Amino acid sequence: MIAIIRNKFTQLLFSIRPLVIILFLIATLFLGNKATKLKIDAGFEKQLPMKHPYIQTFMEYREEFGGANRIIISVSPERGTIFTPNFLKIFKNVHDSSFEITGVNPASVQSIFSPSVRFVEIVDGGFAGGKVVPADFAYSEEDVEQVRQNLLKSSVIGRLVANNFSAAAISLRLSEVNPETKQKTNYFEVSDSLETLRAKFEKLGVRISIIGFAKAVGDVGAGAKGVLQFLALSILLVAVLVYCFIKSWRFTLTLILCSLIAVVWNLGMLVVLGQGLDPMSILVPFLICAIGVSHGIQIINGINFSIHQGEKCFQACNSAFKRLFVPGVVALFSDTIGFITIHLIEIRIIQELAIIASVGVLGLILTNLILLPVLLSYCSISDTHVEKLNRTYAARKKLWNFLSIFTKQPTVTITLLVTALLFGTGWKVSQGLKIGDLHAGVPELRPDSRYNQDTRFIVDKYSIGVDILNVIVQVKKDGCIDHRIMKTIDDFQWYVSNNPNVQSAVSLPYVAKIIGAGWNEGHPKWRNLSRNQQNLVQAISSVETSTGLLNAECSLMPVMIFSRDHKAESINSIIGTIDEFVQQNPHDDIKFRLATGNVGVMAATNDTVADAQFKILLYIYACVILLCLALFRSMRSTLSVILPLTLVSILAYAMMAVLEIGLKTSTLPVAAFGVGIGVDYGIYIFSQLNNYLRNGEGLTSAYIKTLESNGTAVLVTGLTLSLSVITWIFSDLQFQIDMGILFAFMLLLNMVGAICVVPALAWLMYPENRH
Repeated sequence: MIAIIRNKFTQLLFSIRPLVIILFLIATLFLGNKATKLKIDAGFEKQLPMKHPYIQTFMEYREEFGGANRIIISVSPERGTIFTPNFLKIFKNVHDSSFEITGVNPASVQSIFSPSVRFVEIVDGGFAGGKVVPADFAYSEEDVEQVRQNLLKSSVIGRLVANNFSAAAISLRLSEVNPETKQKTNYFEVSDSLETLRAKFEKLGVRISIIGFAKAVGDVGAGAKGVLQFLALSILLVAVLVYCFIKSWRFTLTLILCSLIAVVWNLGMLVVLGQGLDPMSILVPFLICAIGVSHGIQIINGINFSIHQGEKCFQACNSAFKRLFVPGVVALFSDTIGFITIHLIEIRIIQELAIIASVGVLGLILTNLILLPVLLSYCSISDTHVEKLNRTYAARKKLWNFLSIFTKQPTVTITLLVTALLFGTGWKVSQGLKIGDLHAGVPELRPDSRYNQDTRFIVDKYSIGVDILNVIVQVKKDGCIDHRIMKTIDDFQWYVSNNPNVQSAVSLPYVAKIIGAGWNEGHPKWRNLSRNQQNLVQAISSVETSTGLLNAECSLMPVMIFSRDHKAESINSIIGTIDEFVQQNPHDDIKFRLATGNVGVMAATNDTVADAQFKILLYIYACVILLCLALFRSMRSTLSVILPLTLVSILAYAMMAVLEIGLKTSTLPVAAFGVGIGVDYGIYIFSQLNNYLRNGEGLTSAYIKTLESNGTAVLVTGLTLSLSVITWIFSDLQFQIDMGILFAFMLLLNMVGAICVVPALAWLMYPENRH
């Protein structure tokens, strides 16, 4: 039945070739026009797993206590300390200019020049204090010395001023909606305005260091522009390598054209679906082009094989289409399923990536399995081309005969033993794979990028950084004047502060103890929480809600935990310490809710990825197995294709563990994509081999014939695409480098698995064909 439908469809398709080409032309013009309107779309909330309890806490209290979208701007002189009139003049200008940053929440801007930044000192008869930088500050030497004295009496050292006074910082938060335009804050515009600020003031002899989510997105976006250069380089490299295989520029350029049409369709469909392109997804269109080239090579190889068999070009295209369309559709559906499955991860940026990739691969069924053979059917084949093909196939005969050793003993036994050894070793090493970021700074950027240098500078100079985890403590109304509640929160802060991954921690009880001692001549023995309620009222009365340490009803008191970095093991350690305290100190009327701040977001994301990784691979493999069963109608044939694929997945995880590439939102899709793309090689090889085996042909003879028709395409595709993606190691983006290494590794190993392991498994699975 399938053969009859396939023959009817082939006859219909090639009888209406002009109509097919016209329809494709119209679709390409329409979607190409839409693609010109595509916008780069990055957003903070797209990174969030909205159903995770940490994120629900984050969203519930983000307006009251701030979100995770914070920016720190550090300004430091070339040498010396900040206590010079010239530096303070420059810093004041930077402070004032920070209000002009796109999307900034003006109320959140804070530095030593902010009126709300004050000092308090103990004097005879009580307290004295004021602004760290007085309103009448005139930049004289005496005024500068006064600021230095005020800072020594304040609590901002390590927070708004470097611990060694070599830098001063401005802290601010961005609104998700730009307060001026009422539009969604554009993080690329934010990054551009920050770079403008940096360029303006660094000319004056200071160093500006900037960290924060929006700046990281901007730097990733700037690096993503280089993807177009890699796309052009890869296309050129692929074109040259494919020509060396195809021996025809017309065939090569037609293949590249169809693959690029698929990319145009992919980008145009995003606009039709009302979506933009996130910087983290910008590599997907190139991936679509690479997959298109892979399947296009199979089609052209099939056409060349038929020409070598003596058929004319039209008939050769017809024969190749009949032979390869069904395996090609199954392979592309496997790719699509691999992409669709990651949509199960409830993080919007990953779901968008899944949609982009799925739509693109489905487009390849039309452009590279249908349009390509239709266009090539109009090509005329010269006698010279046929002679080249005949010489090429004759030369490759020796290679195919050599590779046939993988269907004979003792090579089969050696291959299976090596496969088992790699499986066991890979499984053991892959257990070392970590979830989340494994390095400080932004892992999407190179370690030596300006952003990561800025991160190291700020972490080194200050007691806090941009990595913060807020634990929201829910208590009864006016809980801040209840000694038992305040003591529990204070114990919690002390317990967490002893974690080596915590840089510092701040809470209302901590501040209340300092103020309480101040009411008692500053004596250290009074630096505790009074059991007298009136004393507690006195201690917290000067702490405003703008500090983020309490709400108006005193029923919420966040504990701010500043981590040394956001490595996965650091986050897990801090979360573990928090959980230990909560379990050891149960209170019915005190509830510790995790978590706000960017570290809370990362913890939620890591949890989501950890929960989803095995489910995704399970679903992908289940779907691929079902597709292979539908195609081969045989479990042993399916196992012959799936087992090498499983080995490559395990080795890919092992490689990530060795190279210290964490499993996260940017790398989990690679592991999932690798399964869908990798199965293509096995399907193309075994679909042809299976036909010969069913006819009772010997395995060795059947495998040699399979290699003659499909083997070259698998070898060339694996080598060509591996070489093209390995060029990503020169990118400015670390996540592109990681993806390039992983894709090259998986493409190459899946090709080796299809050529070497599949025939060895066929020997094991089909004993009746060993003759």
